[in-house]
Amino acid sequence: MRTRVVVTGMGVVSPVGNDIATFWKALCEGRSGIGVIDHFDPADMSSRIAGQAEDVTPDGMTGKDIRRCDRYTVLALDAAMQAWRESGVSMDNQDPLRCGVIMGSGIGGIFTFEEQMTRFVHGGPRRVSPMSIPKILCNMGAGEIAIRLGLQGPNKAVVSACATGAHGIGDAANTIRAGLADVMVAGGAEASIVPFSIAGFAAMKALSCRNDEPERASRPFDADRDGFVMGEGAGALVLESEEHARARGAQILGEIGGCGETCDAHHITSPRPDGSGAAAAMKAALRDAKTGPETVGYFNAHGTSTKLNDAAETLALKDVFGDSMPPVSSTKSMIGHLLGAAGAVEAIACLLAVRDGVLPPNINYDTPDPECAANIIANEAWEADVAIAMSNSLGFGGHNTSLILRRYE
Repeated sequence: MRTRVVVTGMGVVSPVGNDIATFWKALCEGRSGIGVIDHFDPADMSSRIAGQAEDVTPDGMTGKDIRRCDRYTVLALDAAMQAWRESGVSMDNQDPLRCGVIMGSGIGGIFTFEEQMTRFVHGGPRRVSPMSIPKILCNMGAGEIAIRLGLQGPNKAVVSACATGAHGIGDAANTIRAGLADVMVAGGAEASIVPFSIAGFAAMKALSCRNDEPERASRPFDADRDGFVMGEGAGALVLESEEHARARGAQILGEIGGCGETCDAHHITSPRPDGSGAAAAMKAALRDAKTGPETVGYFNAHGTSTKLNDAAETLALKDVFGDSMPPVSSTKSMIGHLLGAAGAVEAIACLLAVRDGVLPPNINYDTPDPECAANIIANEAWEADVAIAMSNSLGFGGHNTSLILRRYE
């Protein structure tokens, strides 16, 4: 019999709150966390808005600890410590070699990279910090979590652009199913609101330039969408085998039903226009979960608010669900695109939707687009008894990942 993988802890850092309760309340109320960038002066940028996480203070970290980590690692640690605390796992009675971490990042320590490169260019090699390389590495979030919690089992960082967080959760679930671990901390983190990142994405014409209306800038599936809004944050789940969680009397919050992964093999940034790669991942996730499309009660779309992505994903939805499309929303409309953290944070939103019977809205949906004719949860949350939710994460490079999140019964 296949090992069931359950969720016993969740943690989040986001532009609308740095704990599960605050984050979820904001999503259900349709509250935007997008504003004018204050991490740096964005006056010279064509896009001057983002979803920034504020007042991030991980448990047990001193000011010195924080300075020794890149910002993305600090966000990862905060989310992971929240999830670990909620799970109630104690290493006093666990085999540390059976407890691991998969925490990825799409870009990693770009704050440190930009800061230290500036020092190098203007001050020479002696101005570069000896902590530069460790802080930049994409795997350091996973490493720091393991160090702080004493987790000596499987440990790695997935790096697959905007599919990173979902890939991390899927890989962690499969690690448990393979019998290689009993407990895994999984998710993604990103902190890329720095001048170089904003300039780079803006040069691609990927970012919204609705600078005068930040809260209305991220508008997935709306006809007037003009690009995505960058966000920062982290999402972390504690996953366990059902047997392990039940043996220790854990409160089970939900279940990882299945995961599907494909690659468009089409273009470095654009999705396949017909959405076939995403559709294949969605079908694979349903097969992995041993369920059909008719059982999905909520769909959290990748929905970036870009012209090509939203149109292609709509075609994927029509392919998989036909005329029985479930309610659809993109929570990026409220928090922006968290890149490597997006899949993990959106998986948490799905688990909360299943738990509470509330489907978060797709805000700023004012003008329907004929190319994005989906069952959109427009502007206000819906109440619905949902047992299964699906979340899509699609990344540059053609990476497609779909997760099935279900109520634990």
